Amino acid sequence: MKRTHIAIIITIAIAIGAIIVTINDSSTYVGFAQAEANPGTKYTVIGYLDKEAEMSYNARKNSFVFTAIDKNGEKSKVFYNQPKPQDFERSEEITMKGFATDSNFVASEILMKCPSKYNEQNEMAGYGTYQD
Repeated sequence: MKRTHIAIIITIAIAIGAIIVTINDSSTYVGFAQAEANPGTKYTVIGYLDKEAEMSYNARKNSFVFTAIDKNGEKSKVFYNQPKPQDFERSEEITMKGFATDSNFVASEILMKCPSKYNEQNEMAGYGTYQD
């Protein structure tokens, strides 16, 4: 075999491996109701922090518990066995990857959309307008 054939075979094998890893890592976006209907199945839920509900973080057990509201308006208690993310209370949106149990959602990964510093509320006087 020529070296070019071997290089092409290796490139194809790497591409197939990357596709398989990507497919296995992907999860479906659902609400809490659908996640609870299929306990143990990994899902991604996008929602918001219920700021009226109680939050608790236990540093010794490294567990963080809070209540989230999905985009359908369903509430669920979320257990996250990692440190509490910084500025969690200020987040605009929370993306939670994990699985549902009988009555809760166990998140293995949390991503937050933080408030933009470029919105009108945070704009300082004199900025945002151009004057000659």
